Amino acid sequence: MTLLKIKKLPHSADLPLPKYETSGSAGMDLLAAIDEDLVIKPGEVKLVKTGISIALEEGFEAQVRPRSGLALKNGITVLNSPGTVDSDYRGEVCAILINHSQVDFTITRGMRIAQVVIAACIQAQIVEVEELDETQRGSGGFGSTGTK
Repeated sequence: MTLLKIKKLPHSADLPLPKYETSGSAGMDLLAAIDEDLVIKPGEVKLVKTGISIALEEGFEAQVRPRSGLALKNGITVLNSPGTVDSDYRGEVCAILINHSQVDFTITRGMRIAQVVIAACIQAQIVEVEELDETQRGSGGFGSTGTK
């Protein structure tokens, strides 16, 4: 387990902190910290503030991900999914949302708009080489392993 420090920003003073809804939850819901309703039209992208800043221990990241219910029922998803919040970032956590549906979608203050998952991440040691080891797949790209 890692420590997640959360700072509420002034525009979210009345909103609750993110929390795990169940003991088995991988993510915590992020709330819209907006002053007035925000409409996302079909195909439109909006940056939505959550009203929090976080501090993670080094070696961890926060991943901003879609909420499955919003995606299934409303076509709303996180555009850069997952959006990465680095351990050294101290600005406001935001969600880049896109409306993939055919109708306007309205976000209201305090609405659960995305989720955040805390994950360990490893920085690789970079080594330049002349050749890479051979594998069965080789350089086969998208779809090269088939669907069955």
